[in-house]
Amino acid sequence: MTLTGLYVPLITPFDRSGAVALDALEALANEVLDAGARGVVALGTTAEVSSLTTAEQQLVIDVAAGVCRARQAQLVVGANTPQALEALGDRDVVAALSVVPPFVRPGEAGVVAHFTRLAADSPVPLVVYDIPHRTGQYLSADTLRRLAAVPGVVGLKYSPGGINADTVALFADQPSDLAVLGGDDTFISPLLALGAHGGILASAHLATGEFVRLIEAWHSGDVTTARLVGGGLAVMSAALFAEPNPTVIKAVLHAQGRIPTPDVRLPLLAAHPDTTEAALTALTAVALTAAERPLATQRG
Repeated sequence: MTLTGLYVPLITPFDRSGAVALDALEALANEVLDAGARGVVALGTTAEVSSLTTAEQQLVIDVAAGVCRARQAQLVVGANTPQALEALGDRDVVAALSVVPPFVRPGEAGVVAHFTRLAADSPVPLVVYDIPHRTGQYLSADTLRRLAAVPGVVGLKYSPGGINADTVALFADQPSDLAVLGGDDTFISPLLALGAHGGILASAHLATGEFVRLIEAWHSGDVTTARLVGGGLAVMSAALFAEPNPTVIKAVLHAQGRIPTPDVRLPLLAAHPDTTEAALTALTAVALTAAERPLATQRG
């Protein structure tokens, strides 16, 4: 199994009654795959998973699994406990996305021990989600390499909050058997330039094909196209994350008519109209740049 390319962590759309809009979810999954995504992530943090009931979570997995099965695409599912991982054993899931334990700050040795135990009992491989500004636990490049050596750990969603010395050190001596997928949307272009295999990017609900093009450009060495595409996508991503994720993304998807409501569940609040408008403007700029790009550099 190779984890490379673009994976979109799906939002959970809600209808006007507040229920999960399953038809809209299915359509979103198909749309991002049509645009070139390698796979989707169900029940990531972008899905507002903590506000979903157990029954709703199962429905979301069912929809995503059905689409991926029909499309021969890769499905990754967010799962952080032995019980959640065990439930994936009879599903068509290529990997589980498991976050570094948040809040408790167990130390780097504790994180390695945690994933060693979790991976040993998991029926599916693990992608470690490193996002220190949310978990409170920073992981050095040496610790990330130790995690790469854990049997059953096949990938890393890497969201360090920017490019730092450990980022440079990690990619300077990148583990050969670890798929590094960028998770900081605004920094995905420099992470790809350093050697990331792809990305798990919530912003890629919008301009999905451009994110695919960005990844392909860096992987093929087309630096000119990568810089051109990456700059616009970084501005768009910053606009989409101007308020807590996925509030702005949902507002933009609703403005496009792709989901029935922009609704989020508490503790999230709806995006401000000005923020939504700024994101729509950035998305339009990305589309204009794509339209103006010389035909030879456009994806066939």
